[in-house]
Amino acid sequence: MDPLNESLFDAQSLESPAEVASSLAPPAAPGHFDELRGIGTPAPTGVPRLGVPSQPAPLHDASAPAPTPAEAPADERAPAAPHWADFFEHLGTEGFADLPRRAVSLQRQIRDNGVTYNVYADNDGPQRPWSLDLFPLIVPPESWAKIEAGVLQRARLLNRMMADAYGPRQMVEEGLLPPALVRGNPGYLRPMHGVRPPGDTWLHIAAMDLARGPDGNWWVLSQRTQAPSGLGYLLENRLAIARQFPQAFEALHVQRLAATYHAMMEGLQQMCPAGQPPHIVLLTPGPYNETYFEHAYLARYLGIALVEGNDLTVRDQRLYLKTLQGLRPVHGLIKRLDDQFLDPLELRPDSTLGVPGLLQAVRAGNVLVANMPGSAWLESPALLGFMPALSRRLLGEKLLLPALPTWWCGERAAMEAVLPQLNGCTIKPTYTGDDGHAAFETVLGSRMGRRELDEWAGRIVREGDEYTVQGYLPISQMPTWTQDRGPGHITPRSVLLRVFAVSDGPQSWRVLPGGLARLAGADAQIASMQRGGSSADVWVQTDGEVDRTTLLQSHATPASLARHRAPVTSRAAENMYWLGRYTERAENAVRLARLTLDLLGGEDLSSPALLTWLHDMALRNALVPREVPSLPRSRRVFERALIAELADIDDGGSVGYSLRCVRQSAAAVRERLSPDHWNQIVRAEAEFIRRSTEQAAERGEGGYASAAALRMLESTSTALSAMTGAQTDRMTRDDAWRLLSIGRHIERLAFLSGALTAGFRIGSVHDVSGFEAMIALFDSTITFHARYQQRRDVATMVDLLVLDGDNPRSLAWVTQTLRGRIARLAGSAPGKLTALSHELPDPATWTLEHLCDAGPDAGYAALMQLLETCETAAYHVSDAIGIRYFTLTSESLRSVGA
Repeated sequence: MDPLNESLFDAQSLESPAEVASSLAPPAAPGHFDELRGIGTPAPTGVPRLGVPSQPAPLHDASAPAPTPAEAPADERAPAAPHWADFFEHLGTEGFADLPRRAVSLQRQIRDNGVTYNVYADNDGPQRPWSLDLFPLIVPPESWAKIEAGVLQRARLLNRMMADAYGPRQMVEEGLLPPALVRGNPGYLRPMHGVRPPGDTWLHIAAMDLARGPDGNWWVLSQRTQAPSGLGYLLENRLAIARQFPQAFEALHVQRLAATYHAMMEGLQQMCPAGQPPHIVLLTPGPYNETYFEHAYLARYLGIALVEGNDLTVRDQRLYLKTLQGLRPVHGLIKRLDDQFLDPLELRPDSTLGVPGLLQAVRAGNVLVANMPGSAWLESPALLGFMPALSRRLLGEKLLLPALPTWWCGERAAMEAVLPQLNGCTIKPTYTGDDGHAAFETVLGSRMGRRELDEWAGRIVREGDEYTVQGYLPISQMPTWTQDRGPGHITPRSVLLRVFAVSDGPQSWRVLPGGLARLAGADAQIASMQRGGSSADVWVQTDGEVDRTTLLQSHATPASLARHRAPVTSRAAENMYWLGRYTERAENAVRLARLTLDLLGGEDLSSPALLTWLHDMALRNALVPREVPSLPRSRRVFERALIAELADIDDGGSVGYSLRCVRQSAAAVRERLSPDHWNQIVRAEAEFIRRSTEQAAERGEGGYASAAALRMLESTSTALSAMTGAQTDRMTRDDAWRLLSIGRHIERLAFLSGALTAGFRIGSVHDVSGFEAMIALFDSTITFHARYQQRRDVATMVDLLVLDGDNPRSLAWVTQTLRGRIARLAGSAPGKLTALSHELPDPATWTLEHLCDAGPDAGYAALMQLLETCETAAYHVSDAIGIRYFTLTSESLRSVGA
């Protein structure tokens, strides 16, 4: 254990837990503000601050070992600040000794809740669990009051800057802003010039990244206005950390978050164009975006639909949502999509994420977009240096919350002034997100040698407008709980605070009393989630009463309930439909593969008809390639090909491929699945791939994998049973679930009718072994033997597998269920079928006498005709559902609602 923490769990020798923390927690690195103790630590000689010239010095490395007591600053034993002292005093009866258990519990909660963050730079994969520290960042009331006032002022200023840039252009004409930073910025959208947004409010959600300097004051590092992330993750952080420290959360009078979210939604509804109640949706780029979990989480929390670009369409300058019931008007759009991808007609033509014609609907005033398109230019770091003068001119006020000293090198005087200071500054790109401008990661001058500094200086001199230089700030460090060594210890880590201002009415904003704290990674220079950093909850204390507003309404009205009953979009419906089909297809493939391997591994397999039937079914269901020799000719070659094909997840249609398709379909509707259901889908595919890889290694070494393949299939069958159980018993019976069920039953109807057709055509059902194989494929062996004892005739098979309305794998049960589900999907009254339902044959007209009347000599003509009708109807109904509910063509292009 760390020597500074060796007595962490022995609190008997000290008077209080606060003294334990202050005594054992290492101080912040020299030159940084210590959040735990509320003081700054002395800076070593030569460390640059705020762009003041000095000799190069190494940046503090958060991964370096904590200083020993002899090396630590003299104030290392300074007591904890009052708010941190209160936190540690309310850890609970177990105190510090319980922290390792709470850390494990927190990790389990994040994993079970499926909280993820897609990290593009992560070599281990694109998706990993959300990283959350056990300790919150605590902000006392007096400190928060300064932050709140400064962020509110900057939100008003940014809104005025947007209004001026797309209106009178006073800033540029008076020389307050260089034209290159406005109209020359790729984030400035000329199609938005002259637009007047609803409520004259351009920005509905603005985020400021703040850091506390060594002097204890807060500084603005950057601002986010396009689609600022964090509003969903900070909610998850709050729920997780408050659960770990319930006593401290109540004792410290931490301000709640729900009131601000409620005010934001009320403000959006108030400013939306005509529509009562207004229909608001959240636009996401899709499940492969790095913050997709947050999009889904936030949409659920706010009670609005999560949509992608192809869920929306513009007709007659109005925005509509494509739902199962038709086109539904959309009056408000919370976008989590960068501006350039919003409209392929007027912006990036290669974008498949946006909505063609969206800007036209915005200009017509028929839809509110939060934030309004065209705010990306406000995110340029170069603007920070001009905002003090802009505030005095546009607001008549002095900025309350300062930004770091910033120089835009497009101005010669600024460039010449800052070049000698590069070793003590950070260098950032002026324009981001555009291929036509310099693109690079932020670099720190203190990390570079003289040669590198000269190279950067040369680039700046050649293309000054592409570079913005900002003063270096040793940001504050907060205590974090780390378990990388021993049972756990407290480590200081650098922290950035993202604070959100949200609109609660026309030109009115409020600051969310909390935020998203981002911690620098162990080996990172900058606090960034994309660079392996982590997050922390933010507890804002209040001197007054805690606002206990909740989004739960005590007096709900039909209109308010309707707002929380999100419609089923066509995209979500289609993915649910295919989730059902691929789940059933995987089950069928597993059952058929197990049956085939079982029979091939037995000693009694003398029926040529059975071998032909197995080969036919394997080909029909993509278990083996077409070029594999027929089963009657080469049993072992066929068996090896079947085993090898099981794991083909890219090109084939076997088990591995179906499991991959299940996971991809589920990912597109992740927000509709429970964490257990989603985790089961992911584990099933991962386990199957792992076992398949082991199988391939065994085959490469000359091993024979038939028995191992059967064990793998058995395990997969168990996992699929868990999936179908979750789909059957744990999902709300709405239209999305009905489509999932319809997809499953269409797949089952086609598979079962095709299997029976092949069995009667080939004649395998007339042999005992073929008869038993057919019963086993329908998963009805136990029922058959219990009901019919030793009988093995066609009548018993038809009775159980075709006519039995109580057998979920009989054609009668599947067909009748399909007819009913399709009718409910179309909104018919209970018991009343629709025209599409009548496309399926009516099991009530089927009789054993009719189906078996034409015996073996006539080839069971009536039965074969019915089987062919069922299989054809399954595919016809599938096509009709796609046309009617997913592509919204022909008569389905109608508007619903007002």
